[in-house]
Amino acid sequence: MRESLLAQKGLIAMGMMVDQTNTFLESSSWKKRFPGLTALFTTKHGGVSQGYFSSLNTGLHVNDQRLDVIHNRHTVARNSGWELNKWIFADQVHGTRVVQVTSRHAGMGTENYSGAVKAADGLWTFDQGVGLSLGFADCVPIYFAEPETGYAGVAHAGWKGSVGNIAGEMIRQAAEAGVCAEKVYVMIGPSIGECCYQVDQRVIDQIPEDISGKGIYETVAEGQYKLNLQELNKQLLLKAGVKEHHIEISGMCTGCYDQLFFSHRRDQGKTGRMSAVIGWRES
Repeated sequence: MRESLLAQKGLIAMGMMVDQTNTFLESSSWKKRFPGLTALFTTKHGGVSQGYFSSLNTGLHVNDQRLDVIHNRHTVARNSGWELNKWIFADQVHGTRVVQVTSRHAGMGTENYSGAVKAADGLWTFDQGVGLSLGFADCVPIYFAEPETGYAGVAHAGWKGSVGNIAGEMIRQAAEAGVCAEKVYVMIGPSIGECCYQVDQRVIDQIPEDISGKGIYETVAEGQYKLNLQELNKQLLLKAGVKEHHIEISGMCTGCYDQLFFSHRRDQGKTGRMSAVIGWRES
């Protein structure tokens, strides 16, 4: 219990806080700024999954028991005050395709992966009462909110999505729909940090040249680099027109926080998935 309390104090110091059930984290500043918004990131605690997936695996595509995953998703939904049939999931492919969804899509992918929005790594909406959800186990969750228009979105940015600029694509589509980029708030959630993420020259060569020198990576050996995916996405967001003081970065590494998060790299692929969920509640 003492270790748990110390961990929670540390998370609060980083701007994140664990809910009372320990099933998800929220940004303390976003909860204060946006009282009508749910924006959460699940932990690996409080579920019924077993083995590699213990215990709150929310991914239906990792060979866990399907009914256990559905139970876990219902647990998160209940603890956050939502109904699972209001959530929308995507079939993620580590790409840059972004899809606008509406309340008509509610329930897609909640209990069957084949029913999710096809081949998408970004979802956004203007509709209230729907929760947009994507799965993670090291890749970067990026949350978007603009209260004047009711815009909400979430993106899944691994290295491919990051260098492909899915963050900028989210802002571009929002702008085309009438959302002012300078009014968008963005939160970059827990992901693998540069402390645990080493890549080769092939990855570095795909970082856009105009931001490649801004503290995004560090050389550790010839052709080997530590890559900061969170900073990379921040720089892409700034380039897309988001104000710097509107961008919040968790700074949390899923590889280091082994008591809180699944990590594909740390766990050598035998692991579960966390979920990022965002949505404006119906007023």
